[in-house]
Amino acid sequence: MTDLFQAAGLAPEAPRPLADRLRPQSLDEVAGQDHLLGPDGPIRRMAEARRLSSMILWGPPGTGKTTIARLLAKAGGYEFQQISAVFSGVADLKKAFDQARVRRAAGQATLLFVDEIHRFNRAQQDGFLPFVEEGVVTLVGATTENPSFELNGALLSRAQVYVLKRLDEAALEGLLAKAETFEDRPLPLDDEARATLVAMADGDGRYLLTLAETLFNIGAAKPLDPAGLGRILQKRSPAYDKDREEHYNLISALHKSVRGSDPDAALYWLARMLAGGEDPLFIARRLVRMASEDIGAADPLSLLLTTAAKDAYDFLGSPEGELALAQAVVHMASAPKSNAVYVAFKAAQKAARETGSLPPPALSRNAPTRLMKELGYGKGYAYDPDAPDGFSGQNYFPEGMERPVFYAPKGDGAEARVKERLQHWADLRARKAGA
Repeated sequence: MTDLFQAAGLAPEAPRPLADRLRPQSLDEVAGQDHLLGPDGPIRRMAEARRLSSMILWGPPGTGKTTIARLLAKAGGYEFQQISAVFSGVADLKKAFDQARVRRAAGQATLLFVDEIHRFNRAQQDGFLPFVEEGVVTLVGATTENPSFELNGALLSRAQVYVLKRLDEAALEGLLAKAETFEDRPLPLDDEARATLVAMADGDGRYLLTLAETLFNIGAAKPLDPAGLGRILQKRSPAYDKDREEHYNLISALHKSVRGSDPDAALYWLARMLAGGEDPLFIARRLVRMASEDIGAADPLSLLLTTAAKDAYDFLGSPEGELALAQAVVHMASAPKSNAVYVAFKAAQKAARETGSLPPPALSRNAPTRLMKELGYGKGYAYDPDAPDGFSGQNYFPEGMERPVFYAPKGDGAEARVKERLQHWADLRARKAGA
């Protein structure tokens, strides 16, 4: 197996990043992926059988995708060949496949590792198919994006998708301990600063080791506290891409927290989105939707408050205007919930499609001309405010259409009074119809 540093013309003693020097030498050393590499893990069983299948490794940065691919090649006796979709084109792919075909003729299998495979376009992804089917290469693709959205269905049908988890606190602490053993000295941090360092890594093992290397190189005279650590290291922005899956996952989490009446969780996801650089007006639009879809007539104030929050943000901007969004989120998460208006409107739309062009009843038609009045437009219409009980009970549906019930209030919040009022009118209507 060719060492990448030798292939790049670097001598073995050339400086190498700490993360590379601590790269695991066996699957047992890979941190945080026991569900795949533990005794019963699917990748572990594949490696022990020395029969590898094509796969897609999907997970956040710094979780071990490249390392696992290298160790799989080593365990299975495959030649490891790596290309990056960022830097490679059609010519590079053709060269890789030609080399693999030559090895195959000599009895040597090839594991082709494609980093950032989602960056290849659909036609390039299709180019892998015949070589995977013929067994010229065993493909291991790495991606940080959801394969369901970014990879061809044909390619996915020929590869198993394995999901790598972001490294938890225990896994990251294990990496720091390994780094300290390798350096034969402790990190210059107190306990609180050490916890802060782990949090700064945000589940990325490679980034954590990069931060640790910076601290080793600085060689502080005494342990740093969190404030001292902050002066040396800059916290990176959380992983968040506004046109990728995480964007939709977080707005979904915010929406479901509001719907689930959990103001604390809703505030957390709001803060996560804003910290990731989300457009606050996108959030405001979604809040307006929640007010209509999930709260509705149970708390009519929610719709007014969300539109006011949008106007407040427009007026104040960030960061002051973000507080108006937070106020709207807390109000809606704490408000009674009802989708009765949403359900009723959907049912009304369905009925409108099915009944086509049925005209309104004559009594409710507009009659601005003498001819229209002579044709019976508006005839028999009763003005409800002048009727007994302020309710005429007239039928406003098309003639011949059976009267449906679309809106069924849940009885929570403001809808409790609406429900009582509608039931009262329904009883009056029935009595008038039977009179």
